Amino acid sequence: MTPSFSRLILGIWRVGEWDLSPSGLANLIEGCLDLGIDTFDLADIYHSYQCESLFGAALAASPSLKSRIQVISKCGICLVTPNRPSHRVQHYDTSRAHIVASAEQSLGALGLERLDLLLIHRPDPLMDADEVAEAFTQLRRDGKVAAFGVSNFLPRQFDLLQSRLDLPLVTNQVEVSLLQPKTLYDGTLDQAQERRFQPQAWSPLGGGRLSREPIDSPLGRTLARLGQERNATPEQLAIAWLLRHPAGIQPILGSGKLERIRLMAEAQEITLDRQTWFELLEAATGQKVP
Repeated sequence: MTPSFSRLILGIWRVGEWDLSPSGLANLIEGCLDLGIDTFDLADIYHSYQCESLFGAALAASPSLKSRIQVISKCGICLVTPNRPSHRVQHYDTSRAHIVASAEQSLGALGLERLDLLLIHRPDPLMDADEVAEAFTQLRRDGKVAAFGVSNFLPRQFDLLQSRLDLPLVTNQVEVSLLQPKTLYDGTLDQAQERRFQPQAWSPLGGGRLSREPIDSPLGRTLARLGQERNATPEQLAIAWLLRHPAGIQPILGSGKLERIRLMAEAQEITLDRQTWFELLEAATGQKVP
């Protein structure tokens, strides 16, 4: 059965900056659950391959969380770091052996028996779609991964991998936001609607850049005015803008502060009409709709 992921997802890539103890991170997870956020996005490489161990320590501190959350992880990028001394150059590895080993290593670090979703982190120019399909089939057959997807794939790359699978890829995790609207036009979101999967949006606030958008810029002025009219922050409006898209975009939040996460969760109550949505798009791109 394909897992069902929450409308908003908490990304754990900055966990090393949050300075949280295992119990502190467990409390953050608990707070997210209270807000209806039960899905957490990780990757093997985050925090120099330490992210999953930190998250696993939090789950060990509060074991009851394991049955209440959905965990996403990613593999395929190989970083040069002291934690991987065999890597002499940054590269991609989507071989069957690497995918299976990465998933098993993730499960060990997290202290889980199964990942809810495993993604290929980036397109690999040496990707053998048949090998990836074999890895996915093995991991699913062995009960180690429930569902699979990709990240940063173009539609044609997505189609290639899907053509080798007898199970559906359930998401494509891509960068899309008011500060990165070009994804609206590259076919990714059209494909999501066509195949009826929900895309996930990483960096939905531009990695924090939206908060620093100059107030005298077209986007800054528009966000400020609409925020006054709707009693909403620029960040809430940016999340609501993504949620308005018919593809069912699931924004991945990157904050380790529960109050900030709560504000973003409140964005789900903001409804943008069509003209307001295009008003923000115009301000973001500096171009009127033709």
